Parts: sequence; C-alpha cells; structure tokens
Amino acid sequence: MTYPQLLTPEEKLADAKQHLSIPRIVVICGSTRFMPEMADADRELTWAGHIVIKPGCNMKEEHPLWADPIAAEAGKIRLDILHRAKIRLADEVLVVGDYIGDSTRAEIAYARGLGKPVRFTHPDVDPGA
Repeated sequence: MTYPQLLTPEEKLADAKQHLSIPRIVVICGSTRFMPEMADADRELTWAGHIVIKPGCNMKEEHPLWADPIAAEAGKIRLDILHRAKIRLADEVLVVGDYIGDSTRAEIAYARGLGKPVRFTHPDVDPGA
C-alpha cells in the first residue's frame, strides 16, 4: 500500500498562492540608506503587477519608536525576524543599492538557502558572484 506524499509548508504556500491567483511576491532587501531607491523599485514592480514587500522602518532616521536604546536593540531583533518571514513568503528577492552590509549579506544567504531567486539592482555587488 502506498501513501500520498505530504506537502511541505513551502509547497502548501505555493499551492495556495496558485489557487488564490496571488501575483508574484517580491521582497526588497538592502540597506535602509537606499529607502528612496526601494520606493522607486516598489512603484515599478507594483505597476508591473507584483505584490511588493519591503522594509517598513528606517532605524537610521530618528523616531520615537526606537529612541530608547534598549527598545531599539529589541526592535532591531524583531525587525530582522520579521524580514526573514517576508523572505519566506516571497517568490523572489530584489536587492537594492550599490552597497551590501552584513545584514543584507545575511538576508541574501538566507534567501539563497531557501532556494529563492535573488536579483540585484547593482549586480556587481552580489556577494555570490
């Protein structure tokens, strides 16, 4: 007697997206110093019919939410975890900017480890090239 193969969580998500006619989901990664460029990429990808997910907090700019250093450190950890969830949800990753820091480098490695395609606005900064 044979049993049907159970779907992985990733396969279930892909199947649900297909059944619900969810457009391609692109997550934007990169240093928050490139927030204006991320907004440009978001606009172009959205216009092309994609769902776009990008960083929502720029901790390089002052804000009451992360004014307290202890709260800021805890917030940074939460945001890193959240961004990895965004990468898991996405169909592909777009790295914006001509600089790759440690956080972005780790996100690229994470996405590639999941088998997600990774594109770059500046391909010459690809750490895997």
